[in-house]
Amino acid sequence: MTITFINSDGAGFARLLEVPENHTIDKLFAEQLPSRSASDYLIRVDRLPVTADHVLTPGCRVSITPTKIAGARAIRITAASAVWSTASRRFGFCPPIPRIAA
Repeated sequence: MTITFINSDGAGFARLLEVPENHTIDKLFAEQLPSRSASDYLIRVDRLPVTADHVLTPGCRVSITPTKIAGARAIRITAASAVWSTASRRFGFCPPIPRIAA
């Protein structure tokens, strides 16, 4: 049977795949991303999150999107740090902090 496979980890192009009947998401993941951990990805079939034992149907659309982006880190800004950084820049204690567009 034919399914549409969208891998958003890399080039992100959609392609048609031939898979056997009663093929599950965990088998597809192991075939397509053998060196990766499924816990680092959001896996959806026809736009809905699914479990590992979900059986694929003809014509379904499978998308695999990473939940962790390499090199990204969380930034926490508090009111106190914003006041300190403003005062620091004003009096020359540290270089200016780049502004992030909202």
